[in-house]
Amino acid sequence: MRDACLSGRFPTYLQDRNEAAIALLYDAGLRAGELCGLDVDHLDLDAGTIFLPTTLQKGSPPPATLGIEPETTRLLRRYLRDRWKDTEALFPSRSSSRLTTRSLQRLVEDVAVEAGVEPQLAAGGTGDPEDVTPHTMRHSVAYRIVQVEGGRLEDVQLRLRHATLQTTDEIYSHLVPR
Repeated sequence: MRDACLSGRFPTYLQDRNEAAIALLYDAGLRAGELCGLDVDHLDLDAGTIFLPTTLQKGSPPPATLGIEPETTRLLRRYLRDRWKDTEALFPSRSSSRLTTRSLQRLVEDVAVEAGVEPQLAAGGTGDPEDVTPHTMRHSVAYRIVQVEGGRLEDVQLRLRHATLQTTDEIYSHLVPR
């Protein structure tokens, strides 16, 4: 999907923002509201981390610091160096200081359509690109951890910051090889 962010479908000045947002969603497994609520000062690119204050997270968990991949860090550095709007919000929209969750949903859908993504449906088969959402990408993180990286449900729980392993098990146990 990252390559689709750089297509002519999107204005040039938004391409780096879109690519960084998509990469961060897939790398960190963030919820839409978490990504939209991030400020530039929540990043520590030298350490390769993002800080999630309690106020951005679901429920009332303690603040979290998440590691991000070097490639995501590189994309964020490039985006911040060249971004067109100077705001405290990490991901501003064209018309306001901060991308809304609805705008992020439209962005993810537009990128998925451009990329021709056919998501795997829980009930089996494939869906349409329009079915891809920020939350679908969160599910993809769980899939990647278990199916690609050989991780366990405990690893998924930690990355997605579920309050209990039971929640993780209820949603993702079908990913674990039996």
